[in-house]
Amino acid sequence: MSSQRDIPGTASATVCGHLSTPYPDATPFPSRRSPTYSRHGMVATSQPQAAQVGRDVLARGGNAVDAAIATAAALTVVEPTGCGIGGDAFALVWIASDDNGNGELHGLNASGVAPQALTREMLVEAGHDKVPLYGWTPVTVPGTPSAWAELSRRFGKLDFASLLAPAIRLAREGFPVSPVIASLWQRDTATFKRHLEGEATQGWFDTFTFDGRAPQAGEWFTNPGQADTLEAIAASHGESFYRGELAEAIDAFSRRTGGYLHKEDLASYQPEWVTPISARYRDVDVWEIPPNGQGLVALMALRLLDGFAPSHRDDPELLHRQLEAMKLAYTDGKTHISEPEAMTYSVEELLSDHYTDARRALIGDSAIDPEPGDPKAGGTVYLATADADGNMVSFIQSNYHGFGSGIVVPGTGISLQNRGHDFSLDEHHDNVLKPGKKTFHTIIPGFLTRHGKALGPFGVMGGFMQPQGHVQVVMNLVDFGLNPQAALDAPRWQWLGERTIGIEHSYAAPLVRAMAARGHRMQVDTDSRSYGRGQMILRDPNTGIYCGGTEPRTDSSIAVL
Repeated sequence: MSSQRDIPGTASATVCGHLSTPYPDATPFPSRRSPTYSRHGMVATSQPQAAQVGRDVLARGGNAVDAAIATAAALTVVEPTGCGIGGDAFALVWIASDDNGNGELHGLNASGVAPQALTREMLVEAGHDKVPLYGWTPVTVPGTPSAWAELSRRFGKLDFASLLAPAIRLAREGFPVSPVIASLWQRDTATFKRHLEGEATQGWFDTFTFDGRAPQAGEWFTNPGQADTLEAIAASHGESFYRGELAEAIDAFSRRTGGYLHKEDLASYQPEWVTPISARYRDVDVWEIPPNGQGLVALMALRLLDGFAPSHRDDPELLHRQLEAMKLAYTDGKTHISEPEAMTYSVEELLSDHYTDARRALIGDSAIDPEPGDPKAGGTVYLATADADGNMVSFIQSNYHGFGSGIVVPGTGISLQNRGHDFSLDEHHDNVLKPGKKTFHTIIPGFLTRHGKALGPFGVMGGFMQPQGHVQVVMNLVDFGLNPQAALDAPRWQWLGERTIGIEHSYAAPLVRAMAARGHRMQVDTDSRSYGRGQMILRDPNTGIYCGGTEPRTDSSIAVL
């Protein structure tokens, strides 16, 4: 790891001003909103109704874990364009041991595996050069219900069934669709009309449209089948989904319509507690879920950038280095990340000093077309919760592309994910498709600590934007002195492949021109929906006061006690 150093005049000494001094009035970016403060608890998520559900759980005596479960379940109802019961989930859980920021961070990997009936060979023989995006082929075992049940079993305080009751009510009685979700719903409906046909996918149109029409903003939507499914999960503590009546329904529909997911796949599945991985950036430790998650990409990029001196946000040299570091890290990640036992190189090798130094040396004055290195040679929702005792949860769940595969089990409201699309069909690739294997995974929760004490959870949802969002948000906090809300409000960029960079239109025009002069192909976007949607809660270990920020690019909200 790079050496520690004091950086006078930067936020690296305080990570965000509220931990020791007030936020500066003047920042390099004019934030749209003020941060939110609370001492007794906070829930930050992409839907006001879901945030209120989590806040009510805290008010009933639940802890941050209970609030996260209830909020996550509610999000499957009110934001089906990004998550569902048929998706995957990951969590980073900080369990406090005292009031001074001490405690322990736990990681939960609830991503599913490829069905036993699906092989690379059968897809290649059928003429595929990659795993299809829609239909039964990309469907993997859903992990989300197991995440809720396992988090409750290990760390929850309240009865599990009571945590799902608000989501059940929202599904059965209905809710008004929020504006951003309505636009995404309309987009996905148009996409599915072009790509889906037949009995296997008719259930999606029956469940999520009004005679083929997506709901509009403010329109009332109910999902009684999902309410029944949530009730079965609540009553059985998740067992019905994996070894009960819901598993039987999924199996029967799969067999009738040519699917590969069977009840034996569901019955053998268990979520996995994992040891989080981290990298030091300035004086802050950034924590991620280990592979098969892509959080390693964010850590590799931050390690590269930590070797450069900090600068101001509008420095063209700094922005160029960010873009080059992300390209190098992502190229390695897409090449090497899979299940740990399938990876050619370990996490330790990819984060090692000698490999980081060698990759950093590739960052010159001009844009490059990145190639993967050799270490030995040289549609998602995110939420953050916190309680009065200092416990905090960073939680993310997803159906992957929008609603997922387009497969909805009739009468259940279960929209199955298409996560298997990320498997490779190259037999020599680390992430090659194999039965019972977990694929490279885009959804990643993040967490920050300093000197072993908790700062708090953060995340930026949005497919391959996620580690790019993590890097930018961390730098906004640590290098540029932005508060959590300003750190999320600030304009973002994203690497789109080769030398193409997408950048939000609110970025300063001289910076965009400077990047083009260095060889980056700059694509200025007026639509911000593809630039991630984040949430963040940070805690002052001295006072216990939380400071939260929520994403301006969607219908976000923070609810506090």
